[in-house]
Amino acid sequence: MATLAPTRLLDHRAEFPGLVTGDGKPWHYLDSAATAQKPRFVIDAITRAYGADYATVHRGVYARSADMTIAYENARAKAARFIGGREDETVFVRGATEGINLVAHSWGLTNLKPGDRIMLSQLEHHSNIVPWQMVAERTGAHIDVAPLTQDGQIDLDAMQAMLTERHKMVALAHISNVLGSVLDAKRAAALAHNVGALMLLDGCQAVPRLPVDVAELGCDFYVYSAHKLYGPTGIGVLWGRAALLEAMPPWQGGGAMIDRVSFERTTYAPPPQRFEAGTPHIAGVVGLAAAIDYVEAIGVGAIHAHECALVAEAQEALAGINTIRVFGPKDSAGILSFEMQGVHPHDIGTILDEANVAIRAGHHCAQPLMDHLGVPATARASFGVYSSSDDVEALVRGLDRVRRIFG
Repeated sequence: MATLAPTRLLDHRAEFPGLVTGDGKPWHYLDSAATAQKPRFVIDAITRAYGADYATVHRGVYARSADMTIAYENARAKAARFIGGREDETVFVRGATEGINLVAHSWGLTNLKPGDRIMLSQLEHHSNIVPWQMVAERTGAHIDVAPLTQDGQIDLDAMQAMLTERHKMVALAHISNVLGSVLDAKRAAALAHNVGALMLLDGCQAVPRLPVDVAELGCDFYVYSAHKLYGPTGIGVLWGRAALLEAMPPWQGGGAMIDRVSFERTTYAPPPQRFEAGTPHIAGVVGLAAAIDYVEAIGVGAIHAHECALVAEAQEALAGINTIRVFGPKDSAGILSFEMQGVHPHDIGTILDEANVAIRAGHHCAQPLMDHLGVPATARASFGVYSSSDDVEALVRGLDRVRRIFG
């Protein structure tokens, strides 16, 4: 296996307490596309938020509540700046899935009508398919699916030919969670706007590994989750253009999202509070802010280069195993999906687990993409800031054992 220059790789493994087994052995965690491990810096921030700093936000008049409210709103500003947005355009949600559902149901049910069209792509995660199907069924809108190029990119030339003035929304993954292919998001947004459609980007896989600037990309909505960004589960971000959010009705009702309530009539708070009903995930927001601090201290560009180097190393190694077929482009961003001839991905994952190598095996919440690839499932190795050449070598050793077992 070729050895990369040490300057190309980062070394942050020691900062992640989860990367050891119960008996103290290294755990080769290659499932970061599903959820990232958490650095001690983030864990400590969440512990403080639930401990010495804990109080409610926005409602208390006592000092600790005021301090926590400041921390909470500072986190909103940080989450907005991280992707080049404004804090009044930044809504805290439970995750990217809830963010897409919010847009689909609030914007979609308000604006879509029979005969309108929604453009998705062949590689979308179920979270960027099912909400639009639900809304299409209720509004009479139709869904179109942009095809892929041979190497697993969204075919924007084909999409351009398919787009019409009946299209009102184009919703695409910024990076595929299966193939690691990176969308030319700026061009995709321009194509959508050329026919009068809006553009939503699913940034779950992009934000942990690519610099993102929503203003530069020209999109209208952007969603991402904290837990793939080395932060906690149960918290994410929806960014939307201010004028769009202002025109959208609430999706959920309750406390915190109101202006004035009476039994005769309720008026609503302006965005983003309009979309944040109930007591928020306070510690999750604090953890998200800590995760952003952690990633920014290292540099998203450095993380991207690190992961690309490991993907290239893994691609080269797997090319030497003639029973393995790798899916996706050569310049995959941090994600490598593959199949081994005659071996189900679940068997691969089980045997690798015996060697303390953790990969994902299955359809990755992308069953239409599996149908397109002609497989029921794939094995997927995905990298993070803590990954190393040792993880790649452990993966290759494990796959060699799989090959020997299945002959």
